[in-house]
Amino acid sequence: MLRRAGLQILESPSLARIAWLTHGFSTRPGGVSDLAANRSDSNEKKQSAAAKVLNLGFTDWDSRDRVLENRGKFFAALGASKMRAVALRQIHSDIVHVVGAAAAPQGHQALKGDALITREPGVLLTIQTADCIPILLVDTRQRAVAAIHSGWRGTAQRISEKTLGRMQMEFGTRPQDVIAALGPGIGDCCYEVGHEVVKEFTAKFPKASEWFAGPFDALENGDNDPNWLPWLTMRPPGHAPPAPRAHLDLIAANRAILAGAGIASENISLSGFCTACRCDLFFSYRSEHTTGRLMAAIGIRK
Repeated sequence: MLRRAGLQILESPSLARIAWLTHGFSTRPGGVSDLAANRSDSNEKKQSAAAKVLNLGFTDWDSRDRVLENRGKFFAALGASKMRAVALRQIHSDIVHVVGAAAAPQGHQALKGDALITREPGVLLTIQTADCIPILLVDTRQRAVAAIHSGWRGTAQRISEKTLGRMQMEFGTRPQDVIAALGPGIGDCCYEVGHEVVKEFTAKFPKASEWFAGPFDALENGDNDPNWLPWLTMRPPGHAPPAPRAHLDLIAANRAILAGAGIASENISLSGFCTACRCDLFFSYRSEHTTGRLMAAIGIRK
């Protein structure tokens, strides 16, 4: 964790060694947004959020001017104030966009999707998260980069692998030349999911069970087991047991997908932070619901 311009910026050591690259994962402290004033939950949570925060997303509770000021501070801390920042309207998809010399539309006109790639110097690719996994890719030979937003839906659709494939098509990227950095996201310790998520993953990944902890078999076969359905039990109304939940390791899943796509395991780094566990440092939609947005950014210096 680095301190720059009054902010705490998380960097990947492997990416930080590349002289022509700028990158970083934002954290919660140090901005101008007042999240505590907009919270309706417990006093304990309000006190924990009392300090001004670096919200980088245009959320309902924050003003556009404050978010733009926060973004300016973050980009300055990255040394990227003069770079052209590109963002997406994220939709939990597997859509990848190529960014070139032409300016990409912004705001309400921004492209819909969840991954950006470029080899254009002076362009800063950005994605936002508040539990989902931010992934940065760097092709060290072709000097191409990618920023990926991967929640459970994007992970199930293999968005990181498809982004790498698009880099291969557009830039001639070889997986053996790629370094990947997975930023802060919700860990398996805190990420409970239900039957529909388990079914989606088991239908698409032969080794999906390795990424789950808890009643995996019950959830996998839940639609065939009448005891799993609370409304078919013999318990009195209002006393049905809660549906079983499993814990999903999104970080391990994305790491395995990248390795399966040909990136060497030693070239895939993890931040080690769970956003839900560390609400002092990060935003977590699962833990807080009303919260801010983190940003992962990467670009090629001119």
